[in-house]
Amino acid sequence: MDDEVKVGSTRGRDDGVKVHHSGAHSTTVLASSVVSPCRPEPTNALPAPPLQTATVKSLQWHSRRGHIHRDPHHCRGVLFRHFHLGTYTSPSPSQHQPIPSPWLPGIRYLSKHCVERFVMIGELLNREDYDIVLLQEVWSEKDVLYLRKVLSSIYPHSHHFKSGVIGSGLAVFSKHRIHDAFLYRFSLNGYPYMAPAWRLVGGKAVGMVQVKISGLMAHIYVTHLHAEYSREKDGYLPHRMVQAWELQHFIRADLVIVGGDLNMHPQDLGCRLLRAYTGLRDCYTDTDHFDGCENGFTLIAKNPFINEKELGPFEKGIRIDYILFKGSNRVTVKCESLSTTQGSYPGRAFPLSDHEALSAQLLLVPSDPDGHQGEPESQEEETGRLAELVDLVTEARTEVKVGVHCAQRKRYSAARTGAMGLALLLLELAMAAVPWLAQAAAQQPFPRATFYLLGALCFCLLLCSAVLWLFHSTELKSLQGADDHMRIANASLQEALKGSTPPLLRPAHGGAAANQHADHACKEE
Repeated sequence: MDDEVKVGSTRGRDDGVKVHHSGAHSTTVLASSVVSPCRPEPTNALPAPPLQTATVKSLQWHSRRGHIHRDPHHCRGVLFRHFHLGTYTSPSPSQHQPIPSPWLPGIRYLSKHCVERFVMIGELLNREDYDIVLLQEVWSEKDVLYLRKVLSSIYPHSHHFKSGVIGSGLAVFSKHRIHDAFLYRFSLNGYPYMAPAWRLVGGKAVGMVQVKISGLMAHIYVTHLHAEYSREKDGYLPHRMVQAWELQHFIRADLVIVGGDLNMHPQDLGCRLLRAYTGLRDCYTDTDHFDGCENGFTLIAKNPFINEKELGPFEKGIRIDYILFKGSNRVTVKCESLSTTQGSYPGRAFPLSDHEALSAQLLLVPSDPDGHQGEPESQEEETGRLAELVDLVTEARTEVKVGVHCAQRKRYSAARTGAMGLALLLLELAMAAVPWLAQAAAQQPFPRATFYLLGALCFCLLLCSAVLWLFHSTELKSLQGADDHMRIANASLQEALKGSTPPLLRPAHGGAAANQHADHACKEE
């Protein structure tokens, strides 16, 4: 008997998992989504958008993995729902269009309607009665305690992932007992001297909880990657590439569901690498029926928390939220429908989030007892898949090498600045130790206040340079480590491709070309 899975999601702060019991062994699951460009468009879905190249700010993402086993006695499903508490500040009294502040989402006393929207989310989650709720950008412990209080009757089990100085912002609420929890903090997460610096101390990570749903063991993942603040001049691309590379190692199971804002457009390298390496499929391009915003947009210009100027050439909106899924030899997954919400929350003048909600209905078809279902992958398909992976990993290595080259230059600049500060500090100490040096250069003694001020400035310059040198050294090692891992994976893929069809093995695009690309990128910065 087939299992019908409804996956529904509202993009933003949390993801919910809901189980329905329907007649004959049907499973209902809900989650979150955007579009994938690498697969043919469904007949009833809107066409995929062209390659997006404009500046997009305040991007976030979430993901989770479901590891579902079929239970012949209990036919249930899982619903993922997202909410993102965005924030904005008013530019001036004469302007009415809010400007989003991507570095302040979900922060008490700084986010617009933050407390009210937490109340709205609590009401909605209690009303919808999900199984699992995944939250992002829950920074305040007061908000976590409030949600635990108002949701305790429906979701008795919860876990708040703690990381960094102010936390990871990730939390999970569940009807079912949480048997295990794990947090992996990404090795790279922005720069301390670039806004928003608070994201660095927040500790971006991916959190996993293990729960049992009617005898089915599920691994649910929630995460939040670094935002893209400039489409044309993206200084965070190498960091986001490493985060995507680290993330893809976690989302492997019999049934995988990944949802959220990936901070990447459908045709961005990191998004293509994630889909190709894991075999994840996009609900938007695989669905039989789509109903929602034009072209599946999840960040629309009509949203009151969005500044239309931030969308650049995408006047109507963009699609940056996804529901990705994948089956295995134990279960086949099909997306039957996908929809998005539009407009404000009922009874309110504003929506829950700056992103629209998404929901998808998935159909799970269990394999036969021998674990065989569907046609095996042909030699041509295997060769094409390996060739695509070789190209994607090679391209990813090129971007990481750009980051390596830039990190080396920034570390050298920090060391050079520190050397200058040290030289000035030593000169001042020498002037203090040998007073006649100052008197020889001037007819009157060197002003003591000025002397102390210059000494303090030199010391601060030296200290800041040392901190930056240590930071960029750590960044350099992380980027080099990711490049080594990609090199090993690429060599393995090339060997497998060579063993299948040697003529189709494609040359690497790295080397001197990557170094030239790195030089050009660093000069632009």
